[in-house]
Amino acid sequence: MEQKKTSKRLRCIVKLGELSLFRGAAITCKNKLETIDEENLKEVSSQIRQAFVPESTSANVIGMDWSKRSGQSEVPTFINDLCDQPVADSESFIVVHGAGSFGHFQASKSGVHKGGLSRPLVKAGFVATRISVTSLNLEIVRSLAREGIPSIGMSPFSCGWSTCQRNMTEADISMVIKAIDAGFIPVLHGDAVLDTLQECTILSGDMIIRHLAAELKPEFVVFLVSNTSLDVLGVYDRPPVEPGAVLIREIAVREDGSWSVVKPKLEDTSKPVEFTVAAHDTTGGMVTKITEAAMIAKLGIDVYITKAGTDHSVKALSGFLKGGIPDDWLGTAIRYMS
Repeated sequence: MEQKKTSKRLRCIVKLGELSLFRGAAITCKNKLETIDEENLKEVSSQIRQAFVPESTSANVIGMDWSKRSGQSEVPTFINDLCDQPVADSESFIVVHGAGSFGHFQASKSGVHKGGLSRPLVKAGFVATRISVTSLNLEIVRSLAREGIPSIGMSPFSCGWSTCQRNMTEADISMVIKAIDAGFIPVLHGDAVLDTLQECTILSGDMIIRHLAAELKPEFVVFLVSNTSLDVLGVYDRPPVEPGAVLIREIAVREDGSWSVVKPKLEDTSKPVEFTVAAHDTTGGMVTKITEAAMIAKLGIDVYITKAGTDHSVKALSGFLKGGIPDDWLGTAIRYMS
């Protein structure tokens, strides 16, 4: 069945997630089970507001998280003051996040990504994984809402998304489109889903982004990554902890989906770019991420990978890079080469 198109122009899809599976994520502490990097999440949410709600400032933000927070005795008292406040217009965009330190542990320990719901451990792990990733989704939605962004959490499983042998087969985006048309910002996440051949698996945030990009054709896609112990700014020619690791500034994608490094010129072109994959990662690691990004770029949609909470991420989110990549911008641009 042909998907309906949104009536609004989709400016961007923003991915909040890990770059190197051993070394941190944009909004969680990767090596600490179910731990959110509160400072990073707040900064990223603020930058997203600045980029996509042009008329907003920290002073005129209308907070949309009215739930009782830990340590508070009452719900917010400013609600009655909002009756006559105009709602700030925001550009249409979508947020997708990975699991970070949420979900990966539960999925890998139970083998959810390999399937087999008939086994008690897998079924329990499926439930545990979804509890974990949906709890992270809620916290991200709340953070965005506190910045006045009308965010709505959406789970692929609940929307009927499913796979066949880990390849996406069903992905109804009708509710995503309806949310955008109504002025909301959908926030999706990597999820445990049903699989017609192996009963269940993990659907990565990167696969979700590729499908959304193909259907909704955003102007560009931004991957925001971070690291608390390393100054990781994008994709490197080898694990960034190794001496001499070089930041790849630009990757060109060809018609057949293959890709090559354009900038900088690597000294040893015979040595392939190396990526690490953590033992607990169930979604394919960095190789999968670059492959998914290349598939998006092949659609003619630029992909920018840069560090969250920096001037570089501000430029990427604002669309400043569409006119060309300045020399002082640090990150990795992935583009289609015609």
